[in-house]
Amino acid sequence: PTVDKKGKFVTPIGKKLQEGVERYHIKTHRPLGPDDFYVKNYTNEDEAHADYKTTDVIISIILKEENKAFKVEKYEHTYPHCWRTDKPVLYYPLDSWFIRTTALKDRMVELNKTINWKPESTGTGRFGNWLENLVDWNLSRSRYWGTPLPIWRSRDGKEELCIGSLKQLNAEIEKSIARGLMKTSPLAAGDLHRPYVDDVILVSASGQPMYREPDLIDVWFDSGAMPYAQWHYPFENKDVFEKNYPADFIAEGVDQTRGWFFTLHAIAVMLSESSPEVQAVNKKVNNGGVAFKNVISNGLVLDKNGNKMSKSKGNVVNPFEAISKYGPDLVRWYMIENAPPWDNLKFDFDGIVEVQRRFFGTLLNTYSFFALYANIDGYVKDEMNVVAYEKLSNLDRWILSKLQSLIVEVTKALEEYEPTRAARAIQEFVNDHLSNWYVRLNRKRFWKGEMSEDKKAAYETLYECLTVTAQLMSPIAPFFSEWLYRNLTENIRDKAVANKTPLRHTSVHLTDLVKAEQKRIDKDLEISMDYAQHISSLVHSIRKNSKIKVRIPLQKILLPVLDGAFAQRIKTVEEIILAEVNVKGIEYIDDTSGLLVKKVKPNFAKLGKQYGPKMKEVSAVINALQKEEIAALEKNGKLSKDGFDLVLEDVLISSEDIPGWSVATEAGVTVALDINITEDLKKEGIARDFVNRVQNLRKDMGLEVLDKIGIEVEKDGELVTAALTEFKEYISIETQALSLELKEKLQDAAEVDMDEFMLKIKISLKK
Repeated sequence: PTVDKKGKFVTPIGKKLQEGVERYHIKTHRPLGPDDFYVKNYTNEDEAHADYKTTDVIISIILKEENKAFKVEKYEHTYPHCWRTDKPVLYYPLDSWFIRTTALKDRMVELNKTINWKPESTGTGRFGNWLENLVDWNLSRSRYWGTPLPIWRSRDGKEELCIGSLKQLNAEIEKSIARGLMKTSPLAAGDLHRPYVDDVILVSASGQPMYREPDLIDVWFDSGAMPYAQWHYPFENKDVFEKNYPADFIAEGVDQTRGWFFTLHAIAVMLSESSPEVQAVNKKVNNGGVAFKNVISNGLVLDKNGNKMSKSKGNVVNPFEAISKYGPDLVRWYMIENAPPWDNLKFDFDGIVEVQRRFFGTLLNTYSFFALYANIDGYVKDEMNVVAYEKLSNLDRWILSKLQSLIVEVTKALEEYEPTRAARAIQEFVNDHLSNWYVRLNRKRFWKGEMSEDKKAAYETLYECLTVTAQLMSPIAPFFSEWLYRNLTENIRDKAVANKTPLRHTSVHLTDLVKAEQKRIDKDLEISMDYAQHISSLVHSIRKNSKIKVRIPLQKILLPVLDGAFAQRIKTVEEIILAEVNVKGIEYIDDTSGLLVKKVKPNFAKLGKQYGPKMKEVSAVINALQKEEIAALEKNGKLSKDGFDLVLEDVLISSEDIPGWSVATEAGVTVALDINITEDLKKEGIARDFVNRVQNLRKDMGLEVLDKIGIEVEKDGELVTAALTEFKEYISIETQALSLELKEKLQDAAEVDMDEFMLKIKISLKK
């Protein structure tokens, strides 16, 4: 029912309802309150409103009292509620102004296909479906604050005018004043909002007064007009507009499908079809008439259990507390690396702690390792004098190749708006390749001997990896990357500026994104090193299963070769494998030698999805494969047999152990490890264990890397004595010991657990 400005009902049915409500409340001897004319009950049923009746109940009472109710009953049904207060709301029809967007529906659908949506499914599905089922845009809103609807109409509705600019409005006001409809402009103070704009009376072509339609414009129209309104286009800043339109990239929540995303798109398409100015710009920038080229439609941040965060549920994460505790880079990296921005994220503080430990902790330790030894050696990066690429070790060339491949991968990911892919690639490089492989296998190069060319190459290689990593991670972790970059470059800044080299910039964010050097990408070496890592992993798994520590050297690895190329790749990295797994040598054998007996069985997890009802048949074929067929499948990666086209992933191949050896097979690579431990090997293992224990004691004593020590050991059996005597020189070099003495008895010595026995060791600092 319609109400007047004072809130009183003015229609007959409204007056009848008001009289009934007042009559009801007079009967209850309770004064009318501010809630008494709400359609639904917004009270909390407290004592003050214990007898409160909602309007639908009052209507029922009135009808019953007038004997006009045939039947009154309650029934449950769905009803709209406010998402914030959880209170019932009322919908009722109003006269509204619309934009006929349906007239350009096909063009909107067509141009939407030129936009790069992340994820694509939002553009083709949610947004695409919205456009396919498009209705006209309800533009007007019955509110007070906001942008006034710039439409003036005569009382009879036969004449109307839509104002397109302030200049036009002022001109129309002057006409109205000249006709005597207004004495002065109500907008003289420059405020175009209500109530001032409501006092503007314009004159129609026939001389009739025209009054502004009282509604406002949908605020989403303001958001969609942003690309033009921010530059006051087309009235000024045309050059600036052309340089910034259309947007290369926008991002908002997936709930903006029908909000900002749509209004931007709709207004852009409508202007491209109607405005000569915008048409000219579209032709110049060749965008076809869209407001944005790329869009990331963000998902929601949920709690760790996958529930939507809500104050009422108490599961809201305070972002400022999270940032205060962990820092912005950790929180940002966790959110980006954990899931693509368009997927919903289950936010869990344990995940941030894991990122802190696995990635940032690893990177910090890698930098700290570099800084420690660089400071000891006085190493300073010289961009104008570097070791020639041809003189680098295999490990140097491999990590630099991986680095160039990383640059390519990260650059491509960022260009394709895939930040999660970029973050994961950087994290894998730092954790698996730089720290766990390159640095770990190269430690001795940094702390042994003088600054040789090989040692300088190691410093230069690690330095480059760290600076490039800082650049690549800077869009996601701007503060940590800045700290890392400055620490690495500040001591060479003046020289870099003088030589105009890339490291001359004071901030990582001022540098150009590094470009990959294709000539340094060595895919063959990367494949060889992948084999090295794979073989090393298999040997480590055999040691673990056989309970043989890595510090105990073993004699030999048997490696069946698939072909000549495979053998050559392994020989390229043979020394790296032997050093990593602590084995004396590798023997390459032809897979037909008969030393290793291969067994094969079906990979049911894969075959079940592929063959279904034919599972028994294909399993029988696989179980019947002969030795030569297994070898062919391993070598070629595929085999056709009895109507089935098998691939290597369809089967699980293993090898039987041979006496004195243990065998492991994975992904087509087989390794046999000689697990016999001779007395000589055992002595060497004791020496290596002894070095480890001394290094731990040095650390506990707080000694610096270059501090020299003296070692005294209490004798404990012939084997230990023989081991320490035979490997005295090795132990002394590794531990920075100037002396190593075996004593019958020691006082005030530390008892050290050597797994199989206890050993008394005393360490003293030597000047």
